[in-house]
Amino acid sequence: MLKEECFYLGKIVSKFSFKGEVLIKLDTDEPEEYTGMESVFVEYNENLVPFFIERSGLHRSTLLRVKFEDVDTEEGAEDIMKCAVYLPLNKLPELDGDKFYFHEIIGFTVEDVNYGTVGKITAINDSTAQSLFEIDKDGKQVLIPLNDEFIEKLDKKNKIIFVKTPEGLIDLYLD
Repeated sequence: MLKEECFYLGKIVSKFSFKGEVLIKLDTDEPEEYTGMESVFVEYNENLVPFFIERSGLHRSTLLRVKFEDVDTEEGAEDIMKCAVYLPLNKLPELDGDKFYFHEIIGFTVEDVNYGTVGKITAINDSTAQSLFEIDKDGKQVLIPLNDEFIEKLDKKNKIIFVKTPEGLIDLYLD
C-alpha cells in the first residue's frame, strides 16, 4: 500500500497496558466512525505495515484504545510509539453536499464569479495557518485561501469549484 493511496488517521501516542495496548490520537471530528476497524497501516521504518486489530474502543473522546494482534507486551507497544496510522482512501466516510476531502478536488477547475475560469487545482497547501488552493493558470501558480466564505458551490459531477474571491486577488498572481 502506498501512502498516496491512504489518508492519515492519527498517531500512536501512548501505551495503555502492560499487555501491548496502545492509544491512538485520531485526527477526525467523528472518532466513533473508527471503532469497528479490522486493520490499519502503521508507518514503521518509512513503510506502511498492516496491523490487525483484536479489539478497540474509544477512550476519552478522540483517543482510540487498540489491542493489535501480535503486540502482546509493553516492549512491543513501545516499538510502535509515535508511529503514524493510515487507512486506505476508500475507507473515508462519504461527505454530504458541498463538503469535500482535499484529495478529492485535485484536478477540479476553479471558476471565479467575477474573474471567470481561474485554472485547475494541482494541490492543497495545508502547511500554512490558512489552507490554500494551489491552482495552475497557464503555467502560473495562483493561490486562493480555502475559505468557506469564498466557496460558492461545489459541482462534484463536473469537477468544478465555484468561488467568489475578493476583487484583485487573482490578478495579483497573473499581472
